[in-house]
Amino acid sequence: MVTTAFHQAIEEGLSASSKYISSQFFYDDQGSRIFQDIMRMPEYYPTSCEFEILSFQALQIINKLDFSEPFNIVELGAGDGIKTLQLLRKLTELGAYFHYVPIDISAEAIQALEENMSRELPSLSIKSLVGDYFTQMEVLAQSDIPCLFLFLGGNIGNYEAPQVDDLLSQFYEQMKPGDKLLTGFDLQKNPITIRRAYDDSQGITKAFNINLLHRINREMGGMFLPDQFDFYCDYNPKNGEVRSYLVSLKSQDVYIEDLERSFHFDQNELIWTELSRKYTFAEIEQVARKNGFKVVNHFLDCKHYFTDSLWVK
Repeated sequence: MVTTAFHQAIEEGLSASSKYISSQFFYDDQGSRIFQDIMRMPEYYPTSCEFEILSFQALQIINKLDFSEPFNIVELGAGDGIKTLQLLRKLTELGAYFHYVPIDISAEAIQALEENMSRELPSLSIKSLVGDYFTQMEVLAQSDIPCLFLFLGGNIGNYEAPQVDDLLSQFYEQMKPGDKLLTGFDLQKNPITIRRAYDDSQGITKAFNINLLHRINREMGGMFLPDQFDFYCDYNPKNGEVRSYLVSLKSQDVYIEDLERSFHFDQNELIWTELSRKYTFAEIEQVARKNGFKVVNHFLDCKHYFTDSLWVK
């Protein structure tokens, strides 16, 4: 029986009393393509807010780095790099000597990024890496070159509190003293604005979630009938959490060939797929201090919906 990390996670998650599939498995090549569509939705404000920050405050961010040259800009989960392009363009205009090191688990996403960057910034030095964050960060930690690590898009909101501490502690361990981390935090705001961003009328977010079932079918010999599942999300403004779910529309058993077993789903049973937490500034400051970082500056969009927070080790 095949036992990849994906196989193990699916067996564990679908065997649990409250079923779940980790959001880290959204981003196969097809999932990455759907997420590009999500980022283009007018309701999905995090992308436009962060694009605004990196476009109009690039110089302010650069001035806070205080790096000698050369240095690396290491983007964790780079995607198509379209937001980061604005920061890279400003650095290039200023004649800064740096290398751009995008890291993504999707080889297709990295290829698209490289093609886009070569068109937009032909002189850009790109040293792409395909794989998980920590393996690649460990390699970079062996170099004396200072690094600005980018963890953008509010991705930190996908982790529960203990996982946030684990993630940031691993970042901290792989960073050198003086290295910086620029990380995106979606801020608490009108609950209606948040709900619309995660439950769009076009059904793109639903397709993003349903693709998890297609991925199990493709990669594990799953027998899911995706039209027998629906999508639901809920935002709790008291704790700042958006939680997303797949919903079984009927009582059913689904066989997964690679796991050599079936999983039972009751009618209306939920599969938890994603957490997206929204932060206050006090919470951001607290989580930085707790994990050994000092906050250098918060960079905000004009609506104060989102912040890219710059920390130093």
